[in-house]
Amino acid sequence: MTAFTEAPPEAAGAPEPVAKTKGGGGLLTYLVIRFLLIIPTILILVTMVFFLMRITGDPITAALGGRLPADQLQIRIHEAGYDRPILIQYFEYLGQLVTGNFGRTISDNRAVTDMLTTFGSATLELAVNAVVVALIVGIPLGMVAAHRRDKSSDAVLRVLAILFYATPVFFAGLLLKLVFGVWLAWTPIAGRATTTTELALTQLSAPTGIYWLDALRSGNMAAFWDVEQHAVLPAIALGLLTAGVFLRLVRTNLIGTLGKDYVEAGRSRGVSEFRLVTKHAYKPALIPIITVMGLQIALLLGGAVLTETTFEWKGLGFQLAQYLTARDFVAVQGIVVLLAVIVAITNFIVDVIAALIDPRVRY
Repeated sequence: MTAFTEAPPEAAGAPEPVAKTKGGGGLLTYLVIRFLLIIPTILILVTMVFFLMRITGDPITAALGGRLPADQLQIRIHEAGYDRPILIQYFEYLGQLVTGNFGRTISDNRAVTDMLTTFGSATLELAVNAVVVALIVGIPLGMVAAHRRDKSSDAVLRVLAILFYATPVFFAGLLLKLVFGVWLAWTPIAGRATTTTELALTQLSAPTGIYWLDALRSGNMAAFWDVEQHAVLPAIALGLLTAGVFLRLVRTNLIGTLGKDYVEAGRSRGVSEFRLVTKHAYKPALIPIITVMGLQIALLLGGAVLTETTFEWKGLGFQLAQYLTARDFVAVQGIVVLLAVIVAITNFIVDVIAALIDPRVRY
């Protein structure tokens, strides 16, 4: 009998702390590795951008060549240090980046850091609005498509998802402006706000540059409504691009989750299909969306260039187009590097969230 005596409770529960320690160690190791990977990722991107910008020659000649006499051009090149060996320029540029110095623009002699701070808030505002639109449109429609699998409504939504993703952002923006701005006259078709509102918001003490936030902080609801009216069409044009991805992703993962044993068990107990979709299968299907959302940030930032240009939304994308036209490669380099850093950090944050939600990601 003694050979089959059960182990005492404390012995039986002993493995649990070990498992927790292992899981915590796995999570910590995963996070440290993912964080350290940001450094070589950003370094590679910075290196590629630097040398690609130098293929056409020095930035002074690219921007001002033919507009200045040759002797003045050489003086500007020497003062900027562009006549030195390329590797010396590269390592000096890396040193400047570490201190937060992105140089000065050539076309308007403005500190690149100041330009990034001023226009970056506008792009951030547009990106957040677009993500909200993508979530509001993509997730519910994906749930409907999964619930109505292989029916006519499912087929329509799948085609719609393809159209959302395949339609160029600038074309969608032009259609929205034509229909809702010109024909129906429901919304403004350009800018972030009216001139009066912009003046009022920029004159606030310590403005964030995010207009709707500054309007709420000041309690100016008229300005807030004006800002939101201007933001509707750009947010929809850019948000639908990502909404198509979310729709198909939610549909695919929700269909897979609906086939799990615990869902079948709920179905056999008489749980309604609507409750199974919205309560039991919905949350597990969101994990892949969180992971993919980091990748969509790069898509949003790329689409922001065309969206901001179409709607004259004066953010980094709009400025990037202006500086490309002026061949101001110092400014272009600064904007591209900042966008690359944002994408790298965003992917790290998304990986952290995914690891916290799904322990399988850590191993």
